[in-house]
Amino acid sequence: MQYDNILISSPADGVGAIQINRPKVLNALDTKTMTEILSAMKTYDADASIRCIILYGDERAFAAGADIRELSTSSAVQMMIRNPFSAWEDLRGIKKPIIAAVSGFALGGGCELAMLCDMIVASETAQFGQPEIKIGLIPGAGGTQRMTKAIGKARTMDMVLTGRNMTAQEAYEAGLVSRIVPAAEWFDGAVNMAKEIAAMPPIAVREGKEAVLKSFDLSIEMGLEYERKNFYLLLTTEDAREGMTAFKEKRMPVWKGQ
Repeated sequence: MQYDNILISSPADGVGAIQINRPKVLNALDTKTMTEILSAMKTYDADASIRCIILYGDERAFAAGADIRELSTSSAVQMMIRNPFSAWEDLRGIKKPIIAAVSGFALGGGCELAMLCDMIVASETAQFGQPEIKIGLIPGAGGTQRMTKAIGKARTMDMVLTGRNMTAQEAYEAGLVSRIVPAAEWFDGAVNMAKEIAAMPPIAVREGKEAVLKSFDLSIEMGLEYERKNFYLLLTTEDAREGMTAFKEKRMPVWKGQ
């Protein structure tokens, strides 16, 4: 499929990559771009050869926010009818792990998109923020909710109500970012993480992702029950039997995804 605002590639075996490609506007996110990202994500999700997905921008910006030109010409009624955030929520349905590789700015919608991913690998130069307050708005694609769950109420109030940026180091210490890498290795660092994940048994990876995400929606009791049931179910897979056999035989396992 041909795309106008994104580029797709496979930087390593088992790894699919999606680059937001609107450098003239610092990869601002409009409806078309988000629709293309979702389409590419679904394609990778259905491809058995892809086990992990990377979403990235360029050195200057992962994505510097929503496209203000599109927002400024839309009324509230038009926004509700068009529902431009539907693609954002549909990303939650992607079963394979998604890594956001962030260099430069991840602001507004860019920060929200990074938080929709399962992990964030950040360049030491990365900056995160929800500056919508500075144009008379608040986050609209999950910033007030996902950031609060990730870093807590106090820090999120600071970010949302002042609109200030958070450095990569602060984001890492707060729990927003999984790993920080040197500026020159911002993409390679994400590829290395994706290769680690792609080398793991795919069924267990999928269930592990789902179990962690369930922790945001379920009580601790229900979450533990969900985790245990999937643990027991995984014991019946060929991959689990192979993993335990390989451990006892002191050899590397060969995963079949079965």
